[in-house]
Amino acid sequence: MKKTNIGISDKNRQAIADQLSKILADEFMLYSKTLNAHWNIEGSDFHAAHVYLETLYNQQQGIVDAVAEKIRAIGHYAPGQLSKYLELTHLSEKSLDGNNSQTFFAELLEDHESIIIFLRENIRSMADKFMAEGISDYITGLMEYHEKTAWMLRSHLS
Repeated sequence: MKKTNIGISDKNRQAIADQLSKILADEFMLYSKTLNAHWNIEGSDFHAAHVYLETLYNQQQGIVDAVAEKIRAIGHYAPGQLSKYLELTHLSEKSLDGNNSQTFFAELLEDHESIIIFLRENIRSMADKFMAEGISDYITGLMEYHEKTAWMLRSHLS
């Protein structure tokens, strides 16, 4: 492949790819957990929760693809192995106490909030330290999506 020449040094592109790979792992883990909730949800609000979770996992699938493409656009390969995601993610899988919306939504809320914190910690460094203003803007938009989703999950749990 031809060398990437986009005004960002090789060292900075590597650092960006490393952080984006962690974001990709988190987003893929969240996708998997949302899909699990969609498949296994039960309770009196089954239909509404099932439909909402379908919307969320479809959005997550798009996010996973977009983050992987950001990694490729800066000249690196995106991790695609589950074992690599498990190494990179800071999310965890828990044994849940039930398959109802309260249980699933509480876990998903915790994950969205965890991702928000990680994204927020990376916004400034992408622009200021690594000279990647576009990536910084992308991460800001991604954080805003997670903030809105967290609000909706939180509202359901109130």
